[in-house]
Amino acid sequence: MGKKRQQMRQVRQVRPKASALAPTGADAKRQRERYVASGGLLQGYAPEFVLRLGYYAAALSAVCLVVLIVILVLHPWGWPVGVVAAVVWLVPIAFAASFIVPGFRLARGDRRREPRMVQGQLIGASPISSSIGLGMLIVRTRGGQEQYLVEPQKLSRVPGNQVTVMLTVTPALRHVRSLGIMGQRLVPRPEQPVPAVVRQMRWLPLITPVVLSIVAIAADDLVALLPILTSSSILHALLALILGAALGGAVFAASMFYQRRMQAQVAALMPGGVG
Repeated sequence: MGKKRQQMRQVRQVRPKASALAPTGADAKRQRERYVASGGLLQGYAPEFVLRLGYYAAALSAVCLVVLIVILVLHPWGWPVGVVAAVVWLVPIAFAASFIVPGFRLARGDRRREPRMVQGQLIGASPISSSIGLGMLIVRTRGGQEQYLVEPQKLSRVPGNQVTVMLTVTPALRHVRSLGIMGQRLVPRPEQPVPAVVRQMRWLPLITPVVLSIVAIAADDLVALLPILTSSSILHALLALILGAALGGAVFAASMFYQRRMQAQVAALMPGGVG
């Protein structure tokens, strides 16, 4: 009798195949659209955290603007060189605006709106995701297969068998406020170590703009400050601009190449890592 009960538990254990985890074409397209509409890199995080991040980014942008004005006013080699040396400080501001402003707007909306309820069948759960500090929950609802980014401490309550889960999710950022389990928790879900490639990939979207900004600013301003072509401020400015753009482009190209390699490795790991 005990052996038969053990076999029944093994049958009920959630071990979805790769085909079950992989979203269909319609699901994948809907997930990509929702990813962009839900804050991109900031999807899944708490609105309060996103708002604090926006305030920090605004303070950093203010510092960059102050440096820009100082360089523009005090540069010794003429207005063309000063403009090129100052404008490069807009690069980190542009990155911060593109990454944080959309999520910041959604976070302000989420603070005023009530979370919505989502109910569906558990397909898989994993502490591995592309977002730092968040795991992944895969649920089949009436509208199709859905993926949610969830804090790891909430995923610790998710079992290894197929059950019905109930989530309260903020409407804009899709932050999971609460996670409830309906049904018997027959099989515990084993904790899985996060592969090193996943840790690296999660940091790459943040490291790339930081390194690119530092390299572009350092190269541009170093050439602009040195007395290389004091006889021609236009050529001096052009040289600084070309060097800064070339090194920044090299960093971006290297990052894209490295990201493609890591995506291939992560794709090979996901079917065995989720569930």
